[in-house]
Amino acid sequence: MNIWFLAAGATSLAITLLHLFGGGPTIAAPLLAAKDLDDVAKFVNYYCWHVVSICLAVMAASFAWSGLAATAWETAVLGTAMAIAFCIWGIALVIIKHQRFSAMPQGWLFLPVAILGLVGFAV
Repeated sequence: MNIWFLAAGATSLAITLLHLFGGGPTIAAPLLAAKDLDDVAKFVNYYCWHVVSICLAVMAASFAWSGLAATAWETAVLGTAMAIAFCIWGIALVIIKHQRFSAMPQGWLFLPVAILGLVGFAV
């Protein structure tokens, strides 16, 4: 059992729940209610919101599996790589687009997951 991968999985699960229950009302619902967006753009973005939901759940499950089964370390590689990529892109997007981290903190959410995943490989 790898406690670090389990912690990364629990943190990923918390992010998944935050995405679903926080992002649903604040992001997905206003997106669907927008009258000034073309239906294709609206529903492709809504589809992408659900793809993110699936990716976050898969990341949490991959860490949980690696945490419980030492022979499943490859799934922690996947989860760690995803967390690092999401972290880098989330932080870079704010900088590139001159936004505020207080308005778009998503990238920072993945930093603890990435660190826990990397530590899990060191033990």
